[in-house]
Amino acid sequence: MAKNKFEFEAPYLLLESKLDELRKLSVQLNTDFSAEIANIEKRLDQMREERYQHLTPWEQVLLARDVDRPTTKDYIKLLCSDFIELHGDRLYGDDPAIIGGIGIIDGRAVTVVGHQKGRDTKENINNNFGMPRPEGYRKAHRLLLEAEKFGRPVLTFINTPGADPGMGAEERGQAWAISEMLLCLSSLRVPVVSVVTGEGGSGGALALSVADRIIMLSNTVFSVASPETCASILLRDSKRADEMAASLKINAKSLYDMGIVDEVIEEPPRQYLLESTAFVQTLENSIKRHLDELCSLDVSELVELRYRRFRKIGKFNE
Repeated sequence: MAKNKFEFEAPYLLLESKLDELRKLSVQLNTDFSAEIANIEKRLDQMREERYQHLTPWEQVLLARDVDRPTTKDYIKLLCSDFIELHGDRLYGDDPAIIGGIGIIDGRAVTVVGHQKGRDTKENINNNFGMPRPEGYRKAHRLLLEAEKFGRPVLTFINTPGADPGMGAEERGQAWAISEMLLCLSSLRVPVVSVVTGEGGSGGALALSVADRIIMLSNTVFSVASPETCASILLRDSKRADEMAASLKINAKSLYDMGIVDEVIEEPPRQYLLESTAFVQTLENSIKRHLDELCSLDVSELVELRYRRFRKIGKFNE
């Protein structure tokens, strides 16, 4: 993670620079400051951890968009003992913004589908910055029907700013492709578990998240539109996106409190997620637990519970 990426990290970066100066001074003066340095490092870690537990919704948006977050391919490599990627929609072509295939998780065959961003500019351009085109959704739709045919549960990973809004995508039926995904997932006769690993933006994210269980990482977001878009529409000022992020209730905690997501997995502060043994173990256990519970249900009961789940969303008290 780049050290100068987030403004809320500035105070800690200043302290770290002072620590570096103290280390150099210790060498120059040939004086042992190790005890003082250790105490400052411990206090700095405590302060940073406390700060990450009280991030604003806008700060969580920035973290969700971090280019250094693990991609769907990273999670597939982590969770699957074996994986075969499948390509193409059998109509137009293949879309690298969505990756899909068959994986083995804890001895169980699972169809895995997810948004795929890039690590650098070249990869992001190739993957259209994780914004799927119609052929991507049609590829996913094909894999969902195949999963249903062979009785495989489905695991999806959500991380996209939204579906591709370009003219070519619209000409090839973007809205129709997304609507087919929503219809398919709502009645799919196999279990579906979704994991929000970054930014869940608009219908582009919803197309892969009509699921029986939704898991969110603690610094991820899910929204009908980006805070910048909502701010420009409602407040006539996109620079007020931070205000809109708070109003939209798009972070994991708010969505969990509203009953839209089923579980929130805490992210370790200032650490690459997949390097944290505790985080990896928690994620693996969570996915396996939800799959086990859902796979034990009768198909008709599974579909009925999914219907009831989405009928409950949006209720309010007068």
